[in-house]
Amino acid sequence: MNKLETVKQNVIECTKCDLCKTRTNSVPGKGNFQSDVIFVGEAPGRNEDKNGEPFVGVAGKKLSAALEGAGISRGEVYITNVVKCRPPNNRVPNTNERDTCKEYLKKEISIIKPKIICVLGNTAFNSVLGGSEITKFRGKLVRKDSQLYFLTIHPAATIYNQELISTLNEDIVKLFDLIRELKNNNTVSIDIEYTS
Repeated sequence: MNKLETVKQNVIECTKCDLCKTRTNSVPGKGNFQSDVIFVGEAPGRNEDKNGEPFVGVAGKKLSAALEGAGISRGEVYITNVVKCRPPNNRVPNTNERDTCKEYLKKEISIIKPKIICVLGNTAFNSVLGGSEITKFRGKLVRKDSQLYFLTIHPAATIYNQELISTLNEDIVKLFDLIRELKNNNTVSIDIEYTS
């Protein structure tokens, strides 16, 4: 646990990019450090910036509801973002900001060693796997460098398009079905194999 606390402290004190000048609080990851899954979103929004915690706004409530629908409490999982500070006016984080923050996410992953990393939305998909068009690939299990990734939409997308709520809910149920299979040492079928 101490290693994650160190990462958290480093995130809180970070001044590596210009986002440190406009943030209220940086937003380190939060949750169960023994979790089988890490949820990775894009960047903090207004509520996250204010509170210093990931996914505490409307999108966070959508994610919590989807987790509950799958029989999982939020405290059982670990939630973080590609970028740890809010970009001004909620714009998409730029390449420099994503690259600058990359080490923090890598450290979180190496400490927690999740069975699956759940990639939430296009920006995270692009940042973590170099992908695009999340709606085409959502619900898929991906392997890259022996790490498994599960792709789904960002919970914020459900705010603007109510029809996507069932999509998110289905994906989260599928994710935890896959995790249970892995815990039982069953093989799971990989939809996409990335070779680096």
